[in-house]
Amino acid sequence: MDIGVFIPIGNNGWIISKNSPQYKPSFDLNREIVQKAEGYGLDFALSMIKLRGFGGDTEFWDYNLESFTLMAGLAAVTKKIKLYASTAVLTLPPALAARMAVTIDSIAPGRFGINIVSGWQMAEYSQMGMWPGEEHFKRRYQYSAEYVQVMKDLWKTGKSDFQGNFFKMDDCRLQPQPSSDIEIVCAGQSEDGMAFAAKYGNYNFAMGTGLNTPLAFVDANKRLLAEAAKTGRDVGAYVLFMIIADETDEAAMAKWQSYKDGMDVSALAWMAEQSAADKTASATSTAATIALPESAVNFNMGTLVGSYGKIAHMLDQIAETPGTKGIMLVFDDFLIGMDDFGQKIQPLMKSRQNVAAAA
Repeated sequence: MDIGVFIPIGNNGWIISKNSPQYKPSFDLNREIVQKAEGYGLDFALSMIKLRGFGGDTEFWDYNLESFTLMAGLAAVTKKIKLYASTAVLTLPPALAARMAVTIDSIAPGRFGINIVSGWQMAEYSQMGMWPGEEHFKRRYQYSAEYVQVMKDLWKTGKSDFQGNFFKMDDCRLQPQPSSDIEIVCAGQSEDGMAFAAKYGNYNFAMGTGLNTPLAFVDANKRLLAEAAKTGRDVGAYVLFMIIADETDEAAMAKWQSYKDGMDVSALAWMAEQSAADKTASATSTAATIALPESAVNFNMGTLVGSYGKIAHMLDQIAETPGTKGIMLVFDDFLIGMDDFGQKIQPLMKSRQNVAAAA
């Protein structure tokens, strides 16, 4: 099973709180995190693309790097770890994204993949005059399907004459070809999103939810496997969890409570407003899930809080779940968290014994 890190391309990582670590994104910060991850034997690093933040007292995600550019730089300073950049499909033509992928593959052969971002936050695109209207909410996976098909055609044959509803290629060319298959990560939680992932992706995000409920995503895995059975493709889940660890359960829980006590109410209100814009969203969609009030301070993602041993046990439970191909981790403090995982948590995990020994 793979373990990866969802690197902090936006300020303050994934906690919307005045009491959490406050920092701006930079190449140096992400280089240090990814090199630590590689040293500890982690399998991949993935960066999001975010084009507008949530504001508030913490200016949450108002500072962001660009995904492909960042991963190209990281490709040059790493040797083994797989790297995924994110493309916001409304902003970057698929033929250009395909060429950018081949370029990074030439820096890090066989180590690059793309995460597909279909677009749920309208303000990211309307600020640039690129929002196609509310109809995009209904058709975003049809749009993304054509997008990925164009890229796959170019990577496989060097040519595309694809004629779709959204993209029309006319003897579009791409040389050279990538050194190996460019893998695709998806993030669909709705029925349409799962079907898209099963047809076009290699991996799909599963959103863990709740506090210390490591198996809350099991139903999502079952739905993904059912869709994959229809396509006959081998598609599995990358499950997203935040780790907040310390020497004792009590110390770790005190951190978590502090983050909740300091939640940035203004930033959370703006996020809720954006999430509510999609009137077609199902109850399982990403937009609907992250706006739930219970633990919105960290997007309601699955949160593992406790001692190093307790965290290791919960991660092993996740690893054993059918359909799980990997776990993608975020931390309250990425540099400390990366060392704690590599030195104190991973060595206690049964599912990572060989990796831990090698690291």
